[in-house]
Amino acid sequence: MKVVSKLVVPAALLALSGCVTTTPEGEFAEVSDEVRQIAAPGQNLSAVRLQDDGCYWWLYEGPVETTYIPLETREGRLICTRG
Repeated sequence: MKVVSKLVVPAALLALSGCVTTTPEGEFAEVSDEVRQIAAPGQNLSAVRLQDDGCYWWLYEGPVETTYIPLETREGRLICTRG
């Protein structure tokens, strides 16, 4: 099973590169169904932006600060449009 998951996640991330709309700094990006399926729970998918590095970042609003954090898969990998 681990071999399959090692192949599925990179393949899914590669496929995502065709499903992305780049947005200007500060605007939220539309998150595709593919990203929603691989994103770890507990991340705010309604406040996501695509950074210049090609990775998705989500807006964390905590009790002390509000900041952007990289969007991760359930395995802790960054979700990016290019490798």
